[in-house]
Amino acid sequence: MKLLYLGDVVGRSGRVAALEAIPGLRRDLGLDFVVVNGENSAHGFGITPKICAEFYEAGADAITTGNHVWDQRELIGYIDSDPRLVRPANFPRGTPGRGATEVPLPDGRKVLVMQVMGRLFLDPLDDPFQAVEAVLSKHRLGVTVAAAVIDVHAEATSEKMALGHAFDGRATLVVGSHSHVPTADAQVLPRGTAYITDAGMCGDYDSVIGMGKQVAISRFTKKVPGDRLTPADGEATVCGIHVEVDDRTGLALHAEPVRIGGRLSRAYPKG
Repeated sequence: MKLLYLGDVVGRSGRVAALEAIPGLRRDLGLDFVVVNGENSAHGFGITPKICAEFYEAGADAITTGNHVWDQRELIGYIDSDPRLVRPANFPRGTPGRGATEVPLPDGRKVLVMQVMGRLFLDPLDDPFQAVEAVLSKHRLGVTVAAAVIDVHAEATSEKMALGHAFDGRATLVVGSHSHVPTADAQVLPRGTAYITDAGMCGDYDSVIGMGKQVAISRFTKKVPGDRLTPADGEATVCGIHVEVDDRTGLALHAEPVRIGGRLSRAYPKG
C-alpha cells in the first residue's frame, strides 16, 4: 500500500493547491489512501461541509482537523454524519464527532485514521497517550486494519516525538501537524512506524505560518487590538509525507516528504 498525508491546508491558496495536486499525486504515485488535515481550509479558520465534499471529490479518503475544528459553527451539526472526518480523540467525552475512524478500501481492507491534540502550550485536554492507547488496543496492525495513521496536532516537538516513539511498531504513520512548518526528520522508526515531527502546511510560505505578514508582525510588536489575521494568498506549497506500507504487517517500509510548488524546495517521491 502507498499512502499520503497532506499537512494543514491554510486558506484559499492552500485549498486550491491541494485540490489541484491530489488527483495527480494519486495517479503518479499509485496512492491507495490519502489523508488531508483541513482544519484551516475555510479562510484560515476551520472547515465547512462544502470544503469536506471538495476534498473527497478530489480524492481524499479521510480528513483530520485540530484546535480550529469548531471555528465554522456549521460543522458542529455536520460532523457526526461524516464518518471520514476526525477531530482530536482526547476532547472531552460528549464532544460531537469522532476521534478515530476506520475507512474501507475498495478491496475490503480498512485504514484506521485517528488524531490527538497535544497539551503542551495548548488546551489542558485529556491525556493524548492514553487516548491513542485506547484506540490501538482494539486493533492489530496488519490484521484488523491494513494501516493506522495517527495525526498528532501539537505545538511542542518533544510531545510529538514522544508519541511517535511510544507507539512505534503499533502504527503505520505518526505525523505531526499544527505548526505549519515542515521538519527534516521524515524517517521510519526502529520498530517500523513512519514518523515526521511536522508535515508542514499546504499554503503560502511568504507569510507567518500561512497568515498575512503585516498583521502577524503587528501582533508581536504592538500591545493594541489589531486587524483580524487573514490567510496569505500567494502561490502555495503543497506539503506532506508519502509512506510505502508492508501489506503483510501494516508497518512502513519507506517514508519521505512531499513538497510541490510555491517557495520551498521541491521534494517528490519516485513513485
